[in-house]
Amino acid sequence: MNKLLIFILLVVMQKVTAQAPIFKDKFDQTIKVLNFATFHMGYTNDANSTEFDENDAKNVADAHKIAKLLSEFKPTVIIVETPPSYNPTLQKSYQAYLDNPKMEIKDPNEIELLAFELGRLAKTLKIFGIDHKMGYNYGIGYQLASTKVNDKTYEKYATQIDTEETKLNYDNLSLLKKFKVENNQQYLDFLINVNADMLTYVSTEGKFEGADEAAKFYQRNLRMYSNLNQIDLKPTDRVFIIMGGAHTAFFNEFMKRSPKYELVNPFMYLK
Repeated sequence: MNKLLIFILLVVMQKVTAQAPIFKDKFDQTIKVLNFATFHMGYTNDANSTEFDENDAKNVADAHKIAKLLSEFKPTVIIVETPPSYNPTLQKSYQAYLDNPKMEIKDPNEIELLAFELGRLAKTLKIFGIDHKMGYNYGIGYQLASTKVNDKTYEKYATQIDTEETKLNYDNLSLLKKFKVENNQQYLDFLINVNADMLTYVSTEGKFEGADEAAKFYQRNLRMYSNLNQIDLKPTDRVFIIMGGAHTAFFNEFMKRSPKYELVNPFMYLK
Protein backbone atom coordinates (compact mmCIF):
# COMPACT_ATOMS: atom_id res chain seq x y z
CA MET A 1 0.00 0.00 0.00
CA ASN A 2 1.54 3.33 -1.05
CA LYS A 3 2.04 6.22 1.35
CA LEU A 4 -0.61 8.44 -0.30
CA LEU A 5 -3.30 5.79 0.12
CA ILE A 6 -2.33 5.25 3.76
CA PHE A 7 -2.56 9.00 4.38
CA ILE A 8 -6.00 9.20 2.77
CA LEU A 9 -7.25 6.26 4.85
CA LEU A 10 -5.98 7.88 8.06
CA VAL A 11 -7.75 11.16 7.24
CA VAL A 12 -11.00 9.32 6.49
CA MET A 13 -10.75 7.32 9.73
CA GLN A 14 -10.19 10.51 11.75
CA LYS A 15 -13.29 12.09 10.21
CA VAL A 16 -15.35 8.98 10.92
CA THR A 17 -14.25 8.67 14.55
CA ALA A 18 -14.45 12.42 15.38
CA GLN A 19 -17.64 13.36 17.20
CA ALA A 20 -19.72 16.02 15.52
CA PRO A 21 -20.93 18.91 17.72
CA ILE A 22 -24.40 18.34 19.11
CA PHE A 23 -25.11 22.05 19.68
CA LYS A 24 -23.59 25.44 18.99
CA ASP A 25 -21.23 26.50 21.79
CA LYS A 26 -19.48 29.55 20.31
CA PHE A 27 -20.82 33.01 19.53
CA ASP A 28 -21.19 33.97 15.89
CA GLN A 29 -18.34 36.45 16.32
CA THR A 30 -15.50 35.23 18.52
CA ILE A 31 -12.35 37.00 19.68
CA LYS A 32 -9.26 35.40 18.15
CA VAL A 33 -6.59 34.62 20.76
CA LEU A 34 -3.01 33.52 20.32
CA ASN A 35 -2.22 32.12 23.76
CA PHE A 36 1.56 31.75 23.88
CA ALA A 37 3.61 29.83 26.45
CA THR A 38 7.07 30.99 27.46
CA PHE A 39 9.61 30.33 30.16
CA HIS A 40 10.47 33.35 32.30
CA MET A 41 13.45 35.06 30.71
CA GLY A 42 14.39 37.32 33.60
CA TYR A 43 14.21 36.88 37.37
CA THR A 44 11.43 34.59 38.57
CA ASN A 45 10.41 33.23 41.96
CA ASP A 46 8.74 30.24 40.27
CA ALA A 47 9.77 26.83 41.57
CA ASN A 48 11.06 25.93 38.11
CA SER A 49 13.18 28.25 35.98
CA THR A 50 15.20 28.12 32.77
CA GLU A 51 18.77 29.34 32.46
CA PHE A 52 18.68 32.28 30.03
CA ASP A 53 20.94 35.32 29.87
CA GLU A 54 18.49 38.09 29.00
CA ASN A 55 21.34 40.56 28.46
CA ASP A 56 23.22 38.43 25.94
CA ALA A 57 23.13 40.07 22.47
CA LYS A 58 22.46 36.79 20.66
CA ASN A 59 19.65 35.85 23.02
CA VAL A 60 18.06 39.27 22.50
CA ALA A 61 18.38 38.93 18.71
CA ASP A 62 16.87 35.43 18.82
CA ALA A 63 13.97 36.66 20.95
CA HIS A 64 13.32 39.47 18.50
CA LYS A 65 13.25 36.98 15.62
CA ILE A 66 10.54 35.04 17.45
CA ALA A 67 8.68 38.30 18.11
CA LYS A 68 8.76 39.04 14.39
CA LEU A 69 7.25 35.64 13.59
CA LEU A 70 4.49 36.10 16.16
CA SER A 71 3.78 39.67 15.07
CA GLU A 72 2.22 38.23 11.92
CA PHE A 73 -0.80 37.43 14.09
CA LYS A 74 -1.42 41.21 14.11
CA PRO A 75 -2.80 41.54 17.63
CA THR A 76 -4.80 44.59 18.64
CA VAL A 77 -4.32 43.81 22.35
CA ILE A 78 -1.39 42.27 24.25
CA ILE A 79 -1.83 40.54 27.61
CA VAL A 80 1.12 39.85 29.93
CA GLU A 81 1.81 38.30 33.31
CA THR A 82 1.82 41.37 35.55
CA PRO A 83 -0.89 42.46 38.03
CA PRO A 84 -3.61 44.87 36.81
CA SER A 85 -2.44 47.35 39.46
CA TYR A 86 0.80 47.66 37.48
CA ASN A 87 -1.00 48.63 34.23
CA PRO A 88 -0.20 52.38 34.33
CA THR A 89 3.53 51.62 34.70
CA LEU A 90 3.36 48.82 32.13
CA GLN A 91 1.65 51.04 29.58
CA LYS A 92 4.09 53.88 30.20
CA SER A 93 7.05 51.51 29.72
CA TYR A 94 5.52 50.10 26.54
CA GLN A 95 4.98 53.56 25.09
CA ALA A 96 8.59 54.49 25.90
CA TYR A 97 9.70 51.39 23.99
CA LEU A 98 7.51 52.26 21.02
CA ASP A 99 9.04 55.75 20.98
CA ASN A 100 12.58 54.41 21.26
CA PRO A 101 12.98 50.65 20.61
CA LYS A 102 16.75 50.99 21.04
CA MET A 103 16.35 52.21 24.60
CA GLU A 104 18.45 50.42 27.20
CA ILE A 105 16.43 48.08 29.40
CA LYS A 106 18.19 46.64 32.41
CA ASP A 107 17.60 42.90 32.78
CA PRO A 108 14.71 42.60 30.31
CA ASN A 109 12.29 39.71 30.58
CA GLU A 110 9.85 38.10 28.15
CA ILE A 111 7.59 41.16 28.33
CA GLU A 112 10.23 43.54 26.98
CA LEU A 113 11.99 41.03 24.72
CA LEU A 114 8.93 39.46 23.12
CA ALA A 115 5.70 41.31 23.94
CA PHE A 116 7.03 44.86 23.48
CA GLU A 117 8.89 44.01 20.28
CA LEU A 118 5.98 42.04 18.86
CA GLY A 119 3.65 44.93 19.63
CA ARG A 120 5.98 47.43 18.00
CA LEU A 121 6.15 45.38 14.81
CA ALA A 122 2.40 44.76 14.75
CA LYS A 123 1.59 48.37 15.70
CA THR A 124 -0.40 47.18 18.71
CA LEU A 125 -1.57 50.03 20.93
CA LYS A 126 -3.10 48.26 23.94
CA ILE A 127 -1.32 46.22 26.61
CA PHE A 128 -2.63 44.94 29.94
CA GLY A 129 -1.48 42.71 32.79
CA ILE A 130 -3.75 40.08 34.34
CA ASP A 131 -1.61 38.28 36.90
CA HIS A 132 -2.92 37.50 40.37
CA LYS A 133 -0.43 36.37 42.99
CA MET A 134 -1.37 33.52 45.32
CA GLY A 135 1.04 31.39 47.26
CA TYR A 136 0.80 27.63 47.40
CA ASN A 137 3.07 24.88 48.66
CA TYR A 138 4.90 23.40 45.67
CA GLY A 139 6.90 21.06 47.88
CA ILE A 140 4.14 19.35 49.83
CA GLY A 141 4.68 16.10 47.93
CA TYR A 142 8.12 15.75 49.44
CA GLN A 143 7.20 17.16 52.83
CA LEU A 144 4.59 14.43 53.30
CA ALA A 145 6.68 11.69 51.68
CA SER A 146 6.94 9.61 54.87
CA THR A 147 3.35 10.05 56.08
CA LYS A 148 1.16 10.21 52.97
CA VAL A 149 -0.95 7.30 51.78
CA ASN A 150 -0.82 6.03 48.19
CA ASP A 151 1.07 3.74 45.81
CA LYS A 152 4.08 6.05 45.26
CA THR A 153 2.49 7.44 42.09
CA TYR A 154 3.81 10.91 42.85
CA GLU A 155 7.40 9.71 43.28
CA LYS A 156 7.27 7.38 40.26
CA TYR A 157 5.98 10.20 38.07
CA ALA A 158 8.70 12.59 39.28
CA THR A 159 11.37 10.01 38.45
CA GLN A 160 9.88 9.32 35.03
CA ILE A 161 9.66 13.02 34.19
CA ASP A 162 13.28 13.58 35.22
CA THR A 163 14.31 10.83 32.78
CA GLU A 164 12.18 12.21 29.95
CA GLU A 165 13.41 15.78 30.48
CA THR A 166 17.00 14.55 30.24
CA LYS A 167 16.16 12.90 26.90
CA LEU A 168 14.50 16.09 25.72
CA ASN A 169 17.77 18.00 26.23
CA TYR A 170 15.73 21.18 26.66
CA ASP A 171 18.54 23.41 27.92
CA ASN A 172 20.56 22.87 24.72
CA LEU A 173 17.72 23.56 22.31
CA SER A 174 17.55 26.75 20.25
CA LEU A 175 15.10 29.39 21.45
CA LEU A 176 12.67 28.54 18.64
CA LYS A 177 12.78 24.84 19.53
CA LYS A 178 12.31 25.66 23.21
CA PHE A 179 9.12 27.52 22.33
CA LYS A 180 7.95 24.60 20.20
CA VAL A 181 8.30 22.43 23.30
CA GLU A 182 6.62 24.99 25.59
CA ASN A 183 3.60 25.24 23.27
CA ASN A 184 3.27 21.53 22.51
CA GLN A 185 -0.08 20.25 23.78
CA GLN A 186 1.48 17.28 25.57
CA TYR A 187 3.89 19.60 27.37
CA LEU A 188 1.07 21.97 28.36
CA ASP A 189 -0.91 19.03 29.78
CA PHE A 190 2.22 18.02 31.69
CA LEU A 191 2.45 21.50 33.22
CA ILE A 192 -1.07 21.26 34.65
CA ASN A 193 -0.29 17.78 35.88
CA VAL A 194 3.01 18.58 37.57
CA ASN A 195 1.85 21.90 39.05
CA ALA A 196 -1.55 20.77 40.28
CA ASP A 197 -3.18 17.45 39.49
CA MET A 198 -0.34 15.23 40.73
CA LEU A 199 -0.76 16.75 44.18
CA THR A 200 -4.04 14.85 44.52
CA TYR A 201 -1.85 11.77 45.08
CA VAL A 202 -0.38 13.47 48.15
CA SER A 203 -2.41 13.26 51.36
CA THR A 204 -2.41 11.72 54.77
CA GLU A 205 -5.23 9.35 55.67
CA GLY A 206 -8.62 11.02 55.58
CA LYS A 207 -7.21 14.42 54.61
CA PHE A 208 -6.68 16.41 51.41
CA GLU A 209 -3.40 18.29 51.85
CA GLY A 210 -2.20 17.94 48.26
CA ALA A 211 -5.61 18.52 46.69
CA ASP A 212 -6.06 21.68 48.74
CA GLU A 213 -2.72 23.04 47.48
CA ALA A 214 -3.63 22.14 43.89
CA ALA A 215 -6.94 23.96 44.32
CA LYS A 216 -5.02 27.14 45.17
CA PHE A 217 -3.20 26.95 41.84
CA TYR A 218 -6.47 26.39 40.00
CA GLN A 219 -7.93 29.35 41.89
CA ARG A 220 -5.01 31.58 40.94
CA ASN A 221 -5.47 30.78 37.26
CA LEU A 222 -9.23 31.27 37.45
CA ARG A 223 -8.69 34.68 39.02
CA MET A 224 -6.21 35.58 36.27
CA TYR A 225 -8.82 34.51 33.73
CA SER A 226 -11.38 36.67 35.51
CA ASN A 227 -8.95 39.60 35.22
CA LEU A 228 -8.83 39.03 31.48
CA ASN A 229 -12.62 38.97 31.29
CA GLN A 230 -12.81 42.35 33.03
CA ILE A 231 -10.97 44.00 30.11
CA ASP A 232 -13.24 45.65 27.55
CA LEU A 233 -12.48 43.51 24.49
CA LYS A 234 -14.38 43.88 21.25
CA PRO A 235 -15.35 40.98 18.95
CA THR A 236 -13.01 42.45 16.36
CA ASP A 237 -10.00 42.41 18.71
CA ARG A 238 -7.14 39.99 18.21
CA VAL A 239 -5.52 39.14 21.52
CA PHE A 240 -1.95 37.96 22.08
CA ILE A 241 -1.35 36.48 25.54
CA ILE A 242 2.15 35.67 26.78
CA MET A 243 2.58 33.96 30.14
CA GLY A 244 4.48 31.18 31.86
CA GLY A 245 3.50 27.84 30.37
CA ALA A 246 1.38 26.56 33.26
CA HIS A 247 -0.89 29.61 32.99
CA THR A 248 -1.06 29.18 29.21
CA ALA A 249 -2.10 25.57 29.73
CA PHE A 250 -4.97 26.53 32.05
CA PHE A 251 -6.09 29.36 29.75
CA ASN A 252 -6.21 26.98 26.79
CA GLU A 253 -8.63 24.81 28.75
CA PHE A 254 -10.77 27.78 29.78
CA MET A 255 -10.85 29.27 26.29
CA LYS A 256 -11.65 26.04 24.49
CA ARG A 257 -14.89 25.97 26.45
CA SER A 258 -15.60 29.71 26.32
CA PRO A 259 -18.27 30.95 23.89
CA LYS A 260 -16.38 34.24 23.57
CA TYR A 261 -12.86 33.21 22.50
CA GLU A 262 -11.38 31.23 19.65
CA LEU A 263 -7.86 29.91 20.06
CA VAL A 264 -5.35 30.34 17.25
CA ASN A 265 -2.65 27.69 16.91
CA PRO A 266 0.77 29.23 17.74
CA PHE A 267 2.45 26.76 15.40
CA MET A 268 0.97 28.70 12.49
CA TYR A 269 3.63 31.31 13.34
CA LEU A 270 6.47 29.29 14.92
CA LYS A 271 8.13 28.35 11.64
